[in-house]
Amino acid sequence: MERVVITGLGAITPLGNDVETLWTNLLAGQSGIAQIDTFDTARHKAKIAGLVRNFDAEAIFGRKEARRMDRFCQFALAAAEQAVADSGLDLANVDLERMGVYVGSGIGGLTTLLEQDGVLQDRGPERVSPTLVPMMISNMAAAMISIRYGSQGPTLSPVTACSIGNTAIGEAYRLLAMGGADVIIAGGSEAAVSEISLASFSNATALSTRNDEPGRASRPFDAGRDGFVMAEGAGILVLETLSHALRRDARIYGEVIGYGASSDAYHMVATHPEGIGPYLAMRAALREAGIKPEEVDVIHAHATSTELGDKSETLAIKRLFGDAAYQIPVTANKSMTGHMLGAAGGVQAIALVKSLNEGMITPTINQFERDPVCDLDYVPNAARQADLKIGISNSFGFGGHNAVIVLKSYDSVHRVD
Repeated sequence: MERVVITGLGAITPLGNDVETLWTNLLAGQSGIAQIDTFDTARHKAKIAGLVRNFDAEAIFGRKEARRMDRFCQFALAAAEQAVADSGLDLANVDLERMGVYVGSGIGGLTTLLEQDGVLQDRGPERVSPTLVPMMISNMAAAMISIRYGSQGPTLSPVTACSIGNTAIGEAYRLLAMGGADVIIAGGSEAAVSEISLASFSNATALSTRNDEPGRASRPFDAGRDGFVMAEGAGILVLETLSHALRRDARIYGEVIGYGASSDAYHMVATHPEGIGPYLAMRAALREAGIKPEEVDVIHAHATSTELGDKSETLAIKRLFGDAAYQIPVTANKSMTGHMLGAAGGVQAIALVKSLNEGMITPTINQFERDPVCDLDYVPNAARQADLKIGISNSFGFGGHNAVIVLKSYDSVHRVD
């Protein structure tokens, strides 16, 4: 079996459009949540979101190419370009038949679909864009990245709702470990903050309506939490076999050592109240990694700021780690970014990689009132320095999809120079 390492990172987020800005703002406990100003929210219950700002697709890709991509695809390709550049890959010396792309989106090109439906209603079928379908389908982010780099290996667009990023990274890890590829670009992207999605989530009573204080609205594990905050962006990583990375003397951020997936088999949108699915996914990930629960130094939680979701994840952590659960720091990045849906897992993986590299745990902000059920160490309100070697990242999605990855700092795994 090949060992699998991380050599490149790229991010487009409400906290910044590159990894270093994202990381700086996470450590500072900065919120990326603000009032929605991209459409009129007067009739909506929720009026806040984590929006990507200062993203100029035409400046990055040129006007013609930008207009052929939905916003989710633009985010994915921009983040992939960052990650590939960061990895230092020389494509002239990469076997492109052994380079793949595993990038997904939960909702895909919703904005394009809505815009073109408006064209259909107002101007007739003859004015609907012939590029509607390729722009809206969720596999197009992976496809455009593959086209951009000429990668001819396996290309996959997993659709596991909000666990997509971890599903993509985990499945890429397994293919690389089995020797099925040398390099895979993996992660997720989403751009679904729209009137219709905001209305639907609001009517499901899933969203926070703390509209007057957006920076304090997303509060995972806090007793006053009242729902999640929609967000958008992309998180992309370059994964390689260790042998491939060493041959080109690549800088290595860390190693993927385990992946676990499970299904709640319970409900369309609600997680199992006892956290059975998340528990099974975490347990499977640790077993595949070959590590004991007490070896985990930090947990990056899914933690969206819903009453049931945060409670069930806490119960799952307690079930797996027992009394040791109270000794393991648990952090919730969504307290700052909001819930980026299909992009959440990729961005969260990047945050964990940076934590392992720098020995810093990002905070869970907006911890004001302790929930007696959510009683673990959530690194409240301020970043913390710590000795970190192994961390897990949790991602769960509608339909009961659960995906967990285990990352390890590279210096802790018999580094070969």
